[in-house]
Amino acid sequence: MAQSPTPGSGGHADPVQAVATAQPLEVACDESGSDGENLIGGNTDVFAHAGVQLTSESAADHIQEIRNRVRSPAQEYKANHLLREKHRPVLTWLLGPSGPIHGNAHVHLTDKQFFVVGRVVDLLIGEAEHATSASPGQDQRAKAMVVTLYREGQRTFGSEQWRDFLEASIGLMRAKNRWDVKTPVDSFFRVVDVLCLAGAGDRIGEIMELMRQARPRAEAFRAQIFDNPKMIPALDPMIPAIVQTVAYWGEGGRPVSIVHDRQNALTEERIAWLKEVFGKPHPAHLASSPRGRLTSLTFVDSRSDPRVQLADFLAGVARKIASDELNHRGDAELTALLRPYVDSFSIWGDDRSWSLLGPAFTGDPSS
Repeated sequence: MAQSPTPGSGGHADPVQAVATAQPLEVACDESGSDGENLIGGNTDVFAHAGVQLTSESAADHIQEIRNRVRSPAQEYKANHLLREKHRPVLTWLLGPSGPIHGNAHVHLTDKQFFVVGRVVDLLIGEAEHATSASPGQDQRAKAMVVTLYREGQRTFGSEQWRDFLEASIGLMRAKNRWDVKTPVDSFFRVVDVLCLAGAGDRIGEIMELMRQARPRAEAFRAQIFDNPKMIPALDPMIPAIVQTVAYWGEGGRPVSIVHDRQNALTEERIAWLKEVFGKPHPAHLASSPRGRLTSLTFVDSRSDPRVQLADFLAGVARKIASDELNHRGDAELTALLRPYVDSFSIWGDDRSWSLLGPAFTGDPSS
């Protein structure tokens, strides 16, 4: 991303100083598919977070153009207007290379099931700090386990036992389970014991055995939640999505200012934590550790900010297109139109759908 040159010694630009003194890039954001910590059995299986970088004036013109094309009497337009078959030409125009957001927008996708598997492996086996990771499985050992468990778990254990494992994992990590420290731990390890006794061989069996040995880490985590109810939640996909949004738009260290539709998940404490994350040195061994700098995160009413409305459109259609592709009912044309917007560090474990959704040069995001 180009930076404004700043005079340095000898009349040459000093790129470090230029980044430090650059005006923050303001990015308008919204999400689709948020079910809080209810990641399994909620209304959606994909979470999408979109960012748009446009002036308010140009965004307002684009919103008006959409209204002129759709011609709905609704006071507020949402993504479902564009997803109706009769409005498909409007959707393909919006996402297409001649559309208003092409080159000015970005979307981060999260496959919720893969996210849960990644978080529980990070918590019990991995080396990275699970709640601050931009994506699950930050160290290579944990990453390999996350991919194996996600891709082979259901086939190995069957749908019912696999769902029991996912639900027990959520119970273990859910911040709202605060009635005591031990109950979520006991429930989780009862499920793990059953899966270990099921006799899964090879790598899956090894992973479950490592989890069974990690009870002290699970108990320490639950005690931490009990003592500090304001800690960053491990299961909220909004947090890593914001992290990666800043990393994407702030490439090279440029400061980023986010304008966001109001979100209960983005409390003052969590915004302060996000700023702190971007102030830390970049660990060389974590390829997707965040770069960039978050200067502010402010809330607006999406109905009053056309940039956020465009982000809402992109997040909503991206979630639906990605979910359809994940579940083998993809629309080839829409998937191809979405692909240029998709973040290469999206949290996605299914290699078939990612080969169609992900940026062509990145390959598998879980590799």
